[in-house]
Amino acid sequence: MRVTFNVNGRPQEADDVWEGESLLYVLRERMGLPGSKNACEQGECGSCTVRLDGVPVCACLVAAAQVQDRDVVTVEGLADFAKDRAAGRCGTGACGTPLGEAQKWAAKPADGQTGESTEAGDLSPIQEAFIDAGAVQCGFCTPGLLVAADELLERNPSPSDQDIREALSGNLCRCTGYEKILDAVRLAAARGESATAGEGV
Repeated sequence: MRVTFNVNGRPQEADDVWEGESLLYVLRERMGLPGSKNACEQGECGSCTVRLDGVPVCACLVAAAQVQDRDVVTVEGLADFAKDRAAGRCGTGACGTPLGEAQKWAAKPADGQTGESTEAGDLSPIQEAFIDAGAVQCGFCTPGLLVAADELLERNPSPSDQDIREALSGNLCRCTGYEKILDAVRLAAARGESATAGEGV
């Protein structure tokens, strides 16, 4: 079957999709978007978290046929999605990153001396906060955490620690002990509040 849906704001087609094929497989193997990680394939770890019509879901549990005519945002599209959202456009990811650009997505290198990103503006606020807070170790869980945290901050710009823990409860990390991840979400929220306060001046 052919499945037609929006990926990071652009219409895409997947041909010869077999019955029961997962959205995760289609994204990684058919569209060349490896950001969503294939780990447990049981919806337990959150490594494959994407946004489906704005809602975080485990892509391994979603049949590809279920996304017909729907919107999917992956970690590769977060930066453009954040820019569009800040400009008041595309609340559920209806516009954003072209597939070719998303396939080339990579975290930009940081300066070895200062830790500052060497190319500003290419990451979303939550991605920048994860880097600045040191919330990334092996990085395998990071894409799912970023997508879940981005959705939380869109829905609740000033989350409590309990809100953050609840929003990220479906995402497992084996390296960090979670504290740096919580720090990153707190940092992104604080930066968002500062930016909003600055706009109101």
